[in-house]
Amino acid sequence: MKEFAIYTGLRILLFLASLAIVMGVWALLGTPNLLVAMIAALLVSGIAGYWVLDAPRRALAANVERRAQRASSRFEEMKAREDQD
Repeated sequence: MKEFAIYTGLRILLFLASLAIVMGVWALLGTPNLLVAMIAALLVSGIAGYWVLDAPRRALAANVERRAQRASSRFEEMKAREDQD
């Protein structure tokens, strides 16, 4: 769960930083449109997140995999006990 919170927080921070940069650049060029700036920031943060958030994403994926393995093994144990009865 900790990895999920870290990854989500970093994803939000990356989006807000991208929005600030897009709005700042756009403000220098003219009057910024908030909706278009948000869409541009979403694209920028999505592309940048592929590289910037690689380590937290791998940690989250490893955690999910561990939890899935534990759930699967518990299910198999219950199934085996049921077959014995």
